[in-house]
Amino acid sequence: MTYLLHITERTNWETALRTGWYRTSTRGVSLDEQGFIHCSLPHQLRAVAEYVYGDADDLVVLVIDSERLSAPVRYEAPEPSADMYPHIYGAVPTSAVSEVVPVEHDSEGRMLLPE
Repeated sequence: MTYLLHITERTNWETALRTGWYRTSTRGVSLDEQGFIHCSLPHQLRAVAEYVYGDADDLVVLVIDSERLSAPVRYEAPEPSADMYPHIYGAVPTSAVSEVVPVEHDSEGRMLLPE
């Protein structure tokens, strides 16, 4: 079983709970605009969180069970990175999210992220 991680604003997750489907690609970009949902593996999450969400508050990490997805998952490298990131090419049913982890900060303001 492969778990994919996706960091997002809590309000995006709350919207998904109302509709049954998660449809945010990344910060400020919808699935319809991007064509896929950006995800990370555990060792990639910190870099993504700090780069994309470093100045944001009220974040959560969605732990997505890839076996519960009907949409394809492709591993692709964004330029110029050589690291392959998982991208989900379709909406994520909320039933595929096995855990929602609130992002907290330590006393120095660094994000405390799940591993």
